[in-house]
Amino acid sequence: MCGDQKLPGLLALRQNDMTPVVLQAKEGLALINGTQVMTGIGALSWHDSLRLCSIADIAGALSLDVMRGTDVAFDERIAAVRPHPGAVEVARNLRSLMKGSEIRESHRHSAHKVQDHYSLRCMPQVHGAVRDALRVGEQWMNIEINAGTDNPLVFAKDGVLLSGGNFHGAPMSLCFDFLATAVTQIASISERRTALLVDPAQSDLPPFLAADPGLNSGFMIAQVTSAALVSENKILAHPASVDTIPTSANKEDHVSMGVTAALKFQQIVQNTKNVLAIELLCAAQALDLLAPLKSSAPLQKAHEMIRSRVAHMGTDRVLAGDIASIIEIMDAASFTSNVESLTRHKL
Repeated sequence: MCGDQKLPGLLALRQNDMTPVVLQAKEGLALINGTQVMTGIGALSWHDSLRLCSIADIAGALSLDVMRGTDVAFDERIAAVRPHPGAVEVARNLRSLMKGSEIRESHRHSAHKVQDHYSLRCMPQVHGAVRDALRVGEQWMNIEINAGTDNPLVFAKDGVLLSGGNFHGAPMSLCFDFLATAVTQIASISERRTALLVDPAQSDLPPFLAADPGLNSGFMIAQVTSAALVSENKILAHPASVDTIPTSANKEDHVSMGVTAALKFQQIVQNTKNVLAIELLCAAQALDLLAPLKSSAPLQKAHEMIRSRVAHMGTDRVLAGDIASIIEIMDAASFTSNVESLTRHKL
């Protein structure tokens, strides 16, 4: 890219008064002979996954609130006796996201529900485990990004050329298979919350969140779409790293399938983004239906940003554009930062 234009690399360099690097002996092979492609694809997907963790906490908190659930399961004492770092963080996030909700206060002393569904009360344990998995992945990627993965390797100080196996992608292949499985959990639990929202037997809201459910199907197909994406994720989560096909006249007789692992991880992240967008879309509709009660200040801000781009659905309409608009909101750093400003800590 050169500004807003796509140009051939050489032409883009010339337009910016830059000259291409002239490669010397072996340097071209060194640039492509290791794990650069798989690591690059996977690292970008890892970065996107970090934002999805924060968005999942926002979406989950809003879903729990409009379901008139309880925040008791997020008590810091519960987190302290099983102190996985991610679970402690998520419990704190959920407490601060729901603090001051009128909806929560309206049923705080009600015996309406003793315990909420797992997809609601177990968010610290599930969302938190994903955060911890991403931390492990970060450690592996930091090593790889700063490693020598060419072959043979030149050790100039010792004056030797050594042939080895640092090019093998097993560390990254296993890493991205692991992270793909982790992020699949975010999508899976989000879809379950969406399913609760559209089920009147569970939510005490109109069927499929439709204002006139006799004539409108509301968000029924949105939940179907979410379920289909989660099902696809389950297939994609099958590890690529367990496969190998010999190549190069059987000299390369065990390979990592690392690029496949990275590409599958990338698709899972994209699918999960759509699943979370659908949850936010449904939770925002549910909050409208509970008016004049309001949620907490952070969750009202999230709702406000959604409504700035996506209108309340009174009668059925095609939802593809709405989902795309919410993804654009999610992709903007301002979405999480505006919510964070009202929680007074980083999500």
